Amino acid sequence: MSSLVAATTSATAGAGAAPAWRHYPFFDVVPVKDMHDLSSAPDIFKATLELSTVAPSSVGTLVADIHGSMHILDRNFESLASWVAHVGGRVTHMVERKGVLITLGEEDVIRSPLLKIWDIVNRDKKTGAPVLLRSVKLSLGNRPHPVINDDEVSTVALSASLAHLAIGLGDGTVLIYRHLDQALTSSNSLTSLPKPRIINDTANDPITGLGFKEPTEDNPNCSLFIVTINRVLLYQVTGKGSGGLPSVVDEIGCGLGCATMDWKAHNITVAKDEAIYVCGTEGRAACYAYEGHKSSIHSHLNYLVIVSPPFIASPASISATVRNLATKNPNHDDSDITKVTIFEPENKYVAYSGTFAHDVREVISQWGQIYILTSDGNLSCLQEKSTATKLDHLYRKSLYSLALNVAKTQQLDDSSVADIHRQYGDHLYQKGEYDNAMQQFVQTIGFLQPSYVIRKFLDAQRIHNLVTYLQELHSLGLANSDHTTLLLNTYTKLKDVARLDSFIKTESKGNGEEGDELPFDLETAIRVCRQAGYFEHASYLAKKYEKHEDYLRIQIEDAGNYSDALQYLRKLGPDAAESNLARYGRAMLENLPEETTKLLIDLCTSSGQLTVEPDAAVALRQNAAPSYLSYLALNRNQAVTSAVTSDPATLPAPSIATVLPDTHSRHESIIDTPQTATPPLPESTSTPSQPVGPPLIKRLSPRLYFAHFVDNMEQFLIFLETVALRRWGQRVGSQTSPTSSPASESLLDEEADRIDQVAVWNTLLELYLTLPFKDYKGTALVKVTLRDKAMAVLKSIDLPYDPMHALILCSSHGYTEGLVLLWEKMGMYEDVIRYWMDQDREGATADASAQVLNYLNRYGPEHPHLYPLVLRFFTSTPQLLERHREDVKRVLECIDEKEILPPLGVVQVLSRNGVASVGLVKEWLMANIRDSRTEIQNDKELIDSYRLETATKLKQVEELSDPEHPRVFHVTRCSACSGQLDLPSIHFMCNHSYHQRCLADNETECPTCAREHSVIREIRKNNERLADQHELFVSDIQEGGFNAVAAAFGRGFLNMTRT
Repeated sequence: MSSLVAATTSATAGAGAAPAWRHYPFFDVVPVKDMHDLSSAPDIFKATLELSTVAPSSVGTLVADIHGSMHILDRNFESLASWVAHVGGRVTHMVERKGVLITLGEEDVIRSPLLKIWDIVNRDKKTGAPVLLRSVKLSLGNRPHPVINDDEVSTVALSASLAHLAIGLGDGTVLIYRHLDQALTSSNSLTSLPKPRIINDTANDPITGLGFKEPTEDNPNCSLFIVTINRVLLYQVTGKGSGGLPSVVDEIGCGLGCATMDWKAHNITVAKDEAIYVCGTEGRAACYAYEGHKSSIHSHLNYLVIVSPPFIASPASISATVRNLATKNPNHDDSDITKVTIFEPENKYVAYSGTFAHDVREVISQWGQIYILTSDGNLSCLQEKSTATKLDHLYRKSLYSLALNVAKTQQLDDSSVADIHRQYGDHLYQKGEYDNAMQQFVQTIGFLQPSYVIRKFLDAQRIHNLVTYLQELHSLGLANSDHTTLLLNTYTKLKDVARLDSFIKTESKGNGEEGDELPFDLETAIRVCRQAGYFEHASYLAKKYEKHEDYLRIQIEDAGNYSDALQYLRKLGPDAAESNLARYGRAMLENLPEETTKLLIDLCTSSGQLTVEPDAAVALRQNAAPSYLSYLALNRNQAVTSAVTSDPATLPAPSIATVLPDTHSRHESIIDTPQTATPPLPESTSTPSQPVGPPLIKRLSPRLYFAHFVDNMEQFLIFLETVALRRWGQRVGSQTSPTSSPASESLLDEEADRIDQVAVWNTLLELYLTLPFKDYKGTALVKVTLRDKAMAVLKSIDLPYDPMHALILCSSHGYTEGLVLLWEKMGMYEDVIRYWMDQDREGATADASAQVLNYLNRYGPEHPHLYPLVLRFFTSTPQLLERHREDVKRVLECIDEKEILPPLGVVQVLSRNGVASVGLVKEWLMANIRDSRTEIQNDKELIDSYRLETATKLKQVEELSDPEHPRVFHVTRCSACSGQLDLPSIHFMCNHSYHQRCLADNETECPTCAREHSVIREIRKNNERLADQHELFVSDIQEGGFNAVAAAFGRGFLNMTRT
């Protein structure tokens, strides 16, 4: 009796007994019937005793009989082709690879074994049999091998590539045909084969098994395992060391048919009565204890099929299969049985164990199935159950570890393996083994929804397992923001600062290059750390990964670390600090007014990178983590960047004039360029071309930060004065500094810069007029000094403030001195005079009326409309009239001289009250009346002359148009040559006469009058053309008014069209 037990040992260990392997029904026995007669086995196997050998192939099952015939069978075991391979003999061995069949057999006329090679894919067109490629006698040297017995060839092996053929003989000799594939393609001769290499076993033990170890990526050499009855040898076929003597692998051997290569063609398996041994190229690899006699061993995929010799079943047998058979069949003593066992050595379980009546003739591994042919001609198929069925069976027995091994062996896809891990995890979870369950659930990441696992471990007692799962989820890069939130909340709930540190300091996936992906959602991590109060961790992430806004929000809103935030802003540079200061500027000014003001000044006056103050820089380097990214060089394309630092000294008080910046206080900051930056180009030695213009510079607008100073007016004043000085070289009471705006600098947007200048000085003027407030208790702001500055701004011709805005400010804050000054600068002279008029009425100024006269003398000649205003003012009260009686007369003379008002208008002005008397203007009136009378008399005389001339012209027209009265010409001289008029002569109705010779041919018009008439016609044509230009007429109306309309009538623009 035989029993199956397992024990895996080292290469030198013995095959000791071990507990019995587990049996699983993974194969079903299905009888194979003939397709034409379902009650019997396939017809070709009915004469089983006449079959010599059976072998699988790529085209079907190969069957050879003792008559030398070959048959190729299909899946129904029907013959696809048949031919006589060995005439009058039999086929003893055959093997097939890639459609090439090699047979070894005997024929009557030939004493030596005959080797034939067939192409079973291509057929002979005449006979229909496969093409015979080679047919040679098997010989040793120059003579045929001596025939020892009927089975002189014991075994044969063919490499998968058809390159090598090995034939083992019963006397311990092995023949190796090398480069067989090349020989088959290089010649068409039937006897052309390479000379075999002969290997002799020194012990002359019969060869019982051969197998080629196929080349692999690790070992590209091909080796041949040689098995005898006493040992296992290894022969190097190709590569370094080939052609030498075979080496001994193991001092074990086996009988014929008890050696086979494994399914990967790496090791050879040898079956002995006490155990099964696996031998590799380095020696014995494994040993499986299997006690009992063995007639043959076969490989099928990852399984080993072991066949025992026939025996009689006994209820006392060690094997449970045999005992069950003996119990069910009481008449078991009448016949022998053969036991077939299929076991899987990698996972160490028996997949099938069964008995067959009669002897097992052949075990065929074909089409993924195992076929058992017994000596009575019955054919049975051992069908492997589906993988799902096998896994279900293992699930029911809670054998999940074995299920995973089976899935790996069956090469299931990753999703199926993950499902096994899920079921295994559920099983362990129900048993309360949460740690082990989590190990299984971790294997499902990427295939199982994380929420499935997370819900199971949300309980506080299992939160540690949840942390393990979430960490693995993040390490694989499959976590979303919710998972990051949950993990960080778990850390904070456990107060596990060490693991929190380890998590957030996890480097990004990849080689650290730009664009590498983080294993967690950065924004979520920062948000959760802030919410949990771990501000240091949140700021670490924000700073490391350049989340400037988040970092500043943490430092300012959460941690209240304004000093660090200020230094961080200084390192960011103008572009990055612009938006952040617009948000946090007010909070920074409330806590660090002076330092923040310095930073704002530097930002608005510098065009390059800002430098950190020395003390702060040292502190930051000491506190910074080693993996912090440097923010000192944001523009990595520039090796040298100009940097402007703020003066470490205290900024000047607003009551003191801001001093000009010291050019020595500025310096250039050399910022290290990373090694990947483009190296500077070498200096050109060619002829210098035209100089390139200076680079365009963009400076931040100070208007962005005006609103932040609403509660810090002192610093606001300092900010504006310093920005104006450093940026444009402008200050109160001085001219623009020639060194403040270098000629080499070109602004990117000059219009925006001009607007900034106006805004700064408008705001400064407003501060000068509003400060100090009523509740101000300091000493830095002095009202008198500020008003003096305001007046200096208004008087300046260089400071670019808006006059209209300044006018509104002075009016709103009652700054009359500034108002008067602005009125003068803006040409509002009437407002200036009215101001002094109001001052005289209020009695605030003694010489107010004198100032009115003074401004009238200054601006009156250019602005005549001021004279009537002053005349009305001087005659408004008797006191003014008494003081300025002579001045009134001079004003009247100017009005009369410049014809500002007609006399009637002057009388109306003076008669509006009873202050001025007639005597005051008596002489002036009498002079105007005389002038008016003289002008009237002149106009009358001119009218009379026009009337007389008109009457003369009308009479002349009448005479010329009367055809009934003849015209008598009394002219005696020619109007052209002034000579005495003689015949022939020509007389015109205009009283001009000419010699005929003095006129041109066909002349019909008087030459003398024609010149005058042509001028008049040209004027009329121009008037008619201008009559259609309405835009020109409208513009003349706007400029001249009534005079333009009168001129248009005179030129005929508005007359009716004449026909």
